[in-house]
Amino acid sequence: MSEIILINVTGRDRPGLTAVLTDVLATHAINILDIGQAVIHDFLSLGFLIEIPASDTAAAVLKDLLFAGHDLGVQIHFTAVPQAQYEAWVREAGKDRRMITLLGRRITAVQIARVAAAVAEQGLNIDVIHRLSGRVSLQRPDAHPKACVELTVRGHLADERGLRDQLWQIAGELGIDIAFHADDIYRRNRRLVAFDMDSTLIQCEVIDELAKVAGVGAEVAAITEAAMRGELDFRESLTRRVALLRGLDEGVLATIAADLPLSEGAERVAGTLKRLGYKLAILSGGFDYFGRRLQQRLGFDYVFANRLEIVDGKLTGRLLGEVVDGPRKAALLAMLATQEGLSLEQTIAVGDGANDIPMLSAAGLGVAFHAKPVVRRQAERTITDVGLDGLLYLIGIHEREIGE
Repeated sequence: MSEIILINVTGRDRPGLTAVLTDVLATHAINILDIGQAVIHDFLSLGFLIEIPASDTAAAVLKDLLFAGHDLGVQIHFTAVPQAQYEAWVREAGKDRRMITLLGRRITAVQIARVAAAVAEQGLNIDVIHRLSGRVSLQRPDAHPKACVELTVRGHLADERGLRDQLWQIAGELGIDIAFHADDIYRRNRRLVAFDMDSTLIQCEVIDELAKVAGVGAEVAAITEAAMRGELDFRESLTRRVALLRGLDEGVLATIAADLPLSEGAERVAGTLKRLGYKLAILSGGFDYFGRRLQQRLGFDYVFANRLEIVDGKLTGRLLGEVVDGPRKAALLAMLATQEGLSLEQTIAVGDGANDIPMLSAAGLGVAFHAKPVVRRQAERTITDVGLDGLLYLIGIHEREIGE
């Protein structure tokens, strides 16, 4: 009967190390059942799970490996694995795997300890810990002002809602974003990303900027805040706010559009996603005049927003066409997915206000960005402390794939 041995190799990494060890195994015609390696600061942790055929003896293989390890300056440990245990592992492989992503300006031991404890309390095991963000220079800490670590966890989860609530509490207490999601086929197979515009792609509410010029800033801001908190129907609030802009000169739109303040990371996330082949859309309860400017600036594929009526160079205080509200955003997301030949599971939606909740709920991945409390409570993923390019880490993109 064949033997199954787990081999653990630790020590200083060097070029050719893996080649030497696998050549020893090749000499004995060994089957490799599993293999994994991690290197942290040039220190190696390498594992092989091997099957030694009945025609060979374990002693000869292990002796040759120990000699090779001595020459390489690494430590090698062996553990026999019963076949019944191995077969049970095979049956469970790929089942009940989930990802937990920690995202913030920095990652601390306290944050990881609290998350790891919550995972252990639920009977889950951490299989892999993987850093997605770039290394942080202690001499230039602002060079990469984001940190992201991804945990792959495995096991039967009896109380998913309970774990989500616990992670939500940890995130709030420790000032970090924690995303919890299934490790499924859609995770890195999403191809369409829809963004809200005001207070998501840009750092302002355009209608508030227009209102300031029109001299009705306080009135419009109060209605805007009530709508974004979900206290006021969006259509009603929009109609009331636009009516207050009646008589505003069309030239004001161009002035404001020329100086829209982009959210931190907006150019980086748009450029990276476009380079990787994603389709990008703006689905906004704001105004298409400004959405079109952003489309040209950031290279978006689609823009759907509300259209202001302008007569003789003045705003009439009315809108043209169908209002883009919360339900309309969700319907547009579904329409674009169909048009691109995608399922809704392959879509991502990002927004901050109550009128974004329908599309965040409909998308395969909904992300609340610097959002109002009512939105954060309903969204399963949030970005609260870093810029919009934190989205790249939430969807599993590594720093080396992002570039500058």
